[in-house]
Formats: sequence, C-alpha cells, structure tokens
Amino acid sequence: MTIRTRSTLLTATVAVAAMAMTGCVAGEGAPAAEPVEGAEWSSTTLTVDFATYNPLSLIIKDQGWLEAELGDDVAVTWVQSAGSNKANEFLRSGAVDVGSTAGSAALLARSNGSPIHTINVYTQPNWSAILVPTGSEIRTVDDLVGANVAATKGTDPYFFLLQTLAEFDLGLDDITVQNLQHADGKTALETGAVDAWAGLDPLLSTSVANGASEIIYDNVSFNSYGFLNATEDFITNHPDLAQLVVNAYEKARLWALENPDETAAILAEVAGIDIAIAEATIERTVIDIDSVPGEEHRAVLAVIGPIFVDSGDVANQQLIDDALDSLFFPDFTEAADPDAIG
Repeated sequence: MTIRTRSTLLTATVAVAAMAMTGCVAGEGAPAAEPVEGAEWSSTTLTVDFATYNPLSLIIKDQGWLEAELGDDVAVTWVQSAGSNKANEFLRSGAVDVGSTAGSAALLARSNGSPIHTINVYTQPNWSAILVPTGSEIRTVDDLVGANVAATKGTDPYFFLLQTLAEFDLGLDDITVQNLQHADGKTALETGAVDAWAGLDPLLSTSVANGASEIIYDNVSFNSYGFLNATEDFITNHPDLAQLVVNAYEKARLWALENPDETAAILAEVAGIDIAIAEATIERTVIDIDSVPGEEHRAVLAVIGPIFVDSGDVANQQLIDDALDSLFFPDFTEAADPDAIG
C-alpha cells in the first residue's frame, strides 16, 4: 500500500472510531475526526452503494471523486441498492461498507440487531405514495379494505403504508400485502396483479406520468429522511475512508444544489426514465438540509417506531428506544470538508 502524504487525506482518531462501538451519540463528548498528514489508507478496498432514490450517490459515482482521491491504493466498488431493504441486507452481510436507506429502514435494522450507524443524512424526500391503476374503483384509503397491496417490506413505502392505514383507523389485517421489490410492485400494479401499490420515486412518478396509475394518498410527513449508514466495523477500523465518503457526500450536496439540471440528467440516465420525470423527482426532494444526524431526525423516527411494534416488525418498544439511542454517529458529518475532495 502506498504511503499517502496529500493534505486531502483525512483520517478519524482512534477515539472517534471507538465511540461507535460504545454507543456514543451526539452531545456525549465524542471528538471530531482530525486530518492526519502522511498516513496510508486503512484498507485496499471500499464498497459503497448507489441507488436511484439517493441522487447524491449517483453524483459521486458519476463524477468519480472517490476513485480520484484513492487512486491505485484503494479499489472502489459500487453496488446498486434496489431498495432500503436490499441496502440493509448488504450492510448486514458486509457486502457494502456504506449503504443508503430511508431513515425508517435504518431504525428497523438497528432495532433488530443490525450493527449499523447513520453517519450522514443525504436528503429529505417526498418519495412515497399510495397508487391505484388509472380508473380503479378504489378512490380513497378507506376503499383499500380487502385489497391486495404491493409494498416492499423494510422500506419507506412500506412504512408509509403502515402510517397511512393507522391514519385511517385501518390495520394490516384489513388488506393483503404482497411483498414485492419496488420495480416488481410497479409492474404488478400496471398489469392488474394487485389493487394498489405503496410506491417509490422515481418509479411512482414514471407510472403516473405514463398514465398507468394515479395517486390516491400522498403525505410528505410520513416520509422519513434518507440515511447514509455504515457498519460498526467500518467506522471502527476504517474511519479515514468513512470520512472520505462523507466529505464526498457533502461535496455532492453542494454540486446538486448548484447543478439541478445535471443532477436530473444523471438520475434519468441511471434510472432509465424520461428527463421530465427525473426533474420532477428532484424537485420533490429537499437536498438543502442539515445533514448531521440529530434530534430532528430522531423525532421523526420516534413517531414511526411504535408502528413497527404494532405491526410485529420489532418485538418490543425497548428495542426501538435502544436503537434510537445508538443509531446516530454524527462525527464524520460534523467534521466534513467538501473542499478536501479535489
């Protein structure tokens, strides 16, 4: 491994990495990552996910910033996550070091024992809704009683569905959930295999734009934030690479705000969708946010947590509370320097 001397190399202190394993969260005195000159990268590999529901990941991959910073010293591998559930599977199995999920999915994973921490909040999207085929007799959520509804368990649209049912005094026993991956759910809806779909952008916007479906319920407050998560092993043993990834995310955030048209074009190409649909998806996504995981994001998850217990996705509320206390690891974002990415 080549010794790195460039000033752009950032590595976290051993103390910072150790905090992740002891459950230290914001406000408990965790020191920030510090730049270190003349150090080598802590690994020869870095595996990061990209997803059409995470536009910042698409920008970083498209621009090649990680590869440029790491050169020949570290091989960067990109793995596509088809949904938050897949990203969680990749994280749990060690197939990726860093994976992007909805906040609700990260809470679910942590509550059920997955050793992950949220290191950055990448967007506040309005990416979920309940859709029915165009011309369906189902016009309101109340009409879903007895319906077959497609949803991807472990993802924000599924949790959106749970919250929607609760809002209308309904429960899972009032419908039949078909557990399908997002793209398969879209196909099932459009072919009449299911009565409704808890959809995810940009797929849902594509279906609506094509005239195949229509939204019967949309509620931005039921969508959790986009969370960037890393395994405890990665945070502990490779904090330099974790800091680099977060630096790249903060650079991508600024780039997306300055280049909305180019951001939509990248999304359109990766997702294989019309540019107008990509532009609408980006417009529905709030990118200019406080990206440090903290109380604002915890408050959203605190509302969703009890629904997990009621639905049987988490055994008890104590597991939710413990996960809320240990999920966030804000140090890398607090120390982030987008200018460190050349």
